[in-house]
Amino acid sequence: MNEDRRQIIVKEIDHWRRSKLLPDQYCDFLLNLYADQDTIHTNKVQQNTVGKAIAAVQKATGMQWFLTFGTFTLISFVVLYFNEFHPLLQMAVVALGTVVFLRIGQRLRGRNEAAGLSITSTGMLLLLGGGLYMLNYHGLDHWGWRTGLLAFSAIFWITYGIAARIPALHFSGWLAVVLVYAWLLSEFTADSKWYEIQLYWLPIACLFGWGSWFMHRWSKAVSAVLFVTCSLVWFMPELYAVMFADVMAWLQLQLIIKIAIGGGLLFLMRKRWMVWVV
Repeated sequence: MNEDRRQIIVKEIDHWRRSKLLPDQYCDFLLNLYADQDTIHTNKVQQNTVGKAIAAVQKATGMQWFLTFGTFTLISFVVLYFNEFHPLLQMAVVALGTVVFLRIGQRLRGRNEAAGLSITSTGMLLLLGGGLYMLNYHGLDHWGWRTGLLAFSAIFWITYGIAARIPALHFSGWLAVVLVYAWLLSEFTADSKWYEIQLYWLPIACLFGWGSWFMHRWSKAVSAVLFVTCSLVWFMPELYAVMFADVMAWLQLQLIIKIAIGGGLLFLMRKRWMVWVV
């Protein structure tokens, strides 16, 4: 058969499928007769992606169309007039948006883990970003407001990360807590010596290590996050000295000694801490 005529027949069969003039089984049978294998494969791919979307649009009811355009209109209205809202209403909008993203993300995780985590992360960033935007818009530039917002976000991330079993979010919460603690130290301490900086952080590292041991009997995921946080806080004095205190004396030597001590402890206690996190 002429190739041009074959293509015309294949396009006509596709038109019958989209228009529901023939059942899908008949269309597949006709395609097997007139189309080559590459065309059949392409049609199947399109049917699985674009075809499903077209079918969903065709089957949508009037109420679904109304809800779709109504939701889009509402979101556009909120974005355009957000600055005109009362501060309490702005807070409610950010909180509601966060809850919606978290709810959608939680439902998607059962079908697509990556998509669900992406939506959940968007909700968490909306909470922090929306709060920072409101603080900046209302002229609340004092460092205490931002520190408080970050602390609140950190507590929420930790709580939700543990409850929803999202270790990355749980760890992000502890990172935010570490940042808040460093921020507070930079504001309330001045001219700290190198050994004082070590005393600010090392007991906290030990506390996280003890927490990892304590939690491993109930949740290995939580224990692993606490263990990683302990390892991070172990080296925080040197990082804090560079970023906030500007204390560079013996910094390289301190770092080498702590790497040696930390590596030795991990080696000597490997049979214990591996049980905590694995």
